[in-house]
Order: sequence, then C-alpha cells, then structure tokens
Amino acid sequence: MLKLHFAPNSRAERIVWLLEEENIDYELNKMKFHPSALKSDEHRLRHPLGRIPVLEDNDIVLYESGAIVEYLITKHTDGKLKPDIHSKEYPLYLQWFHYCEGMVMPPMNTIVVQTIILPKERQNPEILAQAKKLLYKSIVPVDINLKEKKYLIGEFSGADVMLGHSIYMANRLGCVDEEMLGIKKYLERIESRDSFKKATSV
Repeated sequence: MLKLHFAPNSRAERIVWLLEEENIDYELNKMKFHPSALKSDEHRLRHPLGRIPVLEDNDIVLYESGAIVEYLITKHTDGKLKPDIHSKEYPLYLQWFHYCEGMVMPPMNTIVVQTIILPKERQNPEILAQAKKLLYKSIVPVDINLKEKKYLIGEFSGADVMLGHSIYMANRLGCVDEEMLGIKKYLERIESRDSFKKATSV
C-alpha cells in the first residue's frame, strides 16, 4: 500500500486530494508542520531537506509534489486525469500543470515567509509588497482562462490538482481579488468536491 507523509496546509494536500479523487488506497502519516517533526533524523531519511510531501510505494520514494502527481496519474489511475498526448488539450495540460510551481508558487512562498514564518522584526514590507504584486500578475492569466472554462483545460485533470490547490492557497492568503470571477467560481467548484474537502480537513 502507498504511504504518504503529510502535514496540513501544505503542498501535501494536493496528494491527498488526488488519492481521494481516484479512490486509491493509502496510509497517511500525519506530521506536525514543525522542525521537530520535519527536520527529525527519521524524516530526513525520507527527504534530505526535511520537507513534505513524501510518497512511499514499496521501495520507491518520491518527494516532489509535481512528480508524485505525475507518478500517481501514470501508474495508479486509469489515465483519465491526463489528456492523450495527441489531443489539443495536452499542451494546455502541460502548461497549467507546470505554471503552478514556475509562476504562482515562488511569490506565494515569499508571502508565506514574510507573513507567517519570519518574526515581525525580520519581516520586510517592500519584499512582501513586491511578492504580492508578482502573485497578482501571475494569476491574471489563470483568471482569464477560467472565464471560459469549468476547469483549467475544460475537464478536471491533474493540472487542477497542481494549480487549483495553489490558487486555493492564494485565495486564503487574501491575494485573489473579488473581481477575478473566473477564479472565484473555479474555487467554488473545486472546494465542493468531496475529495478536496477531505484533503483540506485531514
């Protein structure tokens, strides 16, 4: 059975979402999002940087969320969450799947560091403002795309598991404007999915 090492309010929620979406059996090791757990000698054997998620599949260990999503879709599902490589949706699938970590997450990581992780005396308002501006610019194309589509490429796919969760987190950080109706309606759709509710309430 698959084993997922997990902490709430992190990229690991993507993996629970996918596992629940596809009804894949798995064991969950819920950890505290704290150095006492993540930086422990035991966990560093799974992930050298002491981060999550980490997926174990017998002797295979993966610790990059995008790689885990691709691996699960390819090996442990019937493939319906990934369009055929000859379809017109496939290039868009690749774009939005990788847009997540390439464009949305870098400024969001900075926002989290500047508002949650660093103590008040070390937070930098200029760095925070710059990150918020960059995050806003990065999600504008997502909003435009979603004004014409129910999900990122039309039908629900692995791209939604990746980018959808990041947009959800951006919204929780207060970085999605109310006029972004494409994203707001999209969030209503993904948040109504039972699998998503499970992933964000573990």
